Amino acid sequence: MGEGTKPAGGLPVINMVGERVALGPLQRDLLPSYQRWVNDFHTLRTLGLRPAPLTLEAETAWYDGQGDSSTITFTVYERSTWRPVGNTGLHAVDHRNRSAVFGILIGEPDARGRGYGTETARLMLDYAFTALGLHSVMLSCFAYNLAGHRAYTKAGFKEIGRRRQCRSMGGRLWDEILMDCLATEFESPVLGKVFVPDGPRG
Repeated sequence: MGEGTKPAGGLPVINMVGERVALGPLQRDLLPSYQRWVNDFHTLRTLGLRPAPLTLEAETAWYDGQGDSSTITFTVYERSTWRPVGNTGLHAVDHRNRSAVFGILIGEPDARGRGYGTETARLMLDYAFTALGLHSVMLSCFAYNLAGHRAYTKAGFKEIGRRRQCRSMGGRLWDEILMDCLATEFESPVLGKVFVPDGPRG
């Protein structure tokens, strides 16, 4: 799968592989990285989370609560180094209504602006539609998050509405932008080659 540079302990467990990033399950030994990412106020600035210190114990409790079937979370790896650079997930997964909410965090500062967020979003849409059979995935981002909005648009999300002037940043109020993508608007980049019936054996 084009392994790139192997980490000292070998490749991490991987579920999906793109050109720049790969996605795999959360790892308990990565808890210090997860905690470091969510203690970076620059990262929290675009997530809508309260900017406050988060202890390792609190991050461990978050990790231990990830068995909830309504949330599916992955670690994002940089393929060139197999370094963990962020987390991504589907939240409020509703199989009856075939819907979910997308979220992403690129925690390593030097991994931003390199197309990782766009490709991660596309892989997650592929997972939602092709693997889970969902039909509608939505997200929200703040209007000051220009890079995020650009990445989501390139991945296939479309703006569907706004909550006006509900987020304070830099001395002014900003809109929260609502975006979504439907399965009928998306072409699988990876998993469409995996989730297919067997052909006849010759």
